[in-house]
Amino acid sequence: MIQISDLSLMRGSKELLVDANAVVYPGHKVGLIGANGCGKSSLFAMLRGHLHPDKGDCALPSQWDIVSVTQETPASDSSALDYVIDGDIKFRQLEQALKDAEQKHDGEAIAHLHSEIEIAGGYDIRARAATILAGLGFSQSQLDTPVKGFSGGWRMRLNLAQALLCRSDLLLLDEPTNHLDLDAVIWLEKWLQRYAGTLLLISHDKSFLDSTIDQIVSVEQQQLITYSGNYSSYE
Repeated sequence: MIQISDLSLMRGSKELLVDANAVVYPGHKVGLIGANGCGKSSLFAMLRGHLHPDKGDCALPSQWDIVSVTQETPASDSSALDYVIDGDIKFRQLEQALKDAEQKHDGEAIAHLHSEIEIAGGYDIRARAATILAGLGFSQSQLDTPVKGFSGGWRMRLNLAQALLCRSDLLLLDEPTNHLDLDAVIWLEKWLQRYAGTLLLISHDKSFLDSTIDQIVSVEQQQLITYSGNYSSYE
């Protein structure tokens, strides 16, 4: 679980949180809400290890795989499909290790790596990536289109697809519907409803929150206040 205890967090001279406390249990889907500039994105950065508390503690299991959406997309020559698969770094490392073992004709390593790739879901990764891209509105012909051929909004969809493809224990989504049309939003709602890990979601879309979360953590007067239920229940 995520245990936030007596947490104080500052950005520059601004106090975002002061002696705040909250608990998020494994498998819960949580909407993180609050006014602009209250510290929601800073909390995400802290969970990713990019920020550290000024006081107190934020503890979560060390073995958890934490996934969030990359904000920058390089003007890559990689196809959309390959770019999404590149987000699964562990799979790409195993894939390269298998190529090296095959060049060395190392039968024992080859057998071990095939097993590791199977456990990592590598043998259906292309099909899973294609399914996610289709759900986010990409046509079959666009799967082979170079990343640099897409506009900024479509590149953000590619980054979202990367995050959804990767295995995660904790998924951090900050306004994931910003660049999506209605069909893609509905598909993402259904995907998140099936997601088995812990979800922390920042969104101004109340309907989207209602469809995907079962708990609210609200940043109020530099504190974290927890409410059970979806956004309508919170209101």
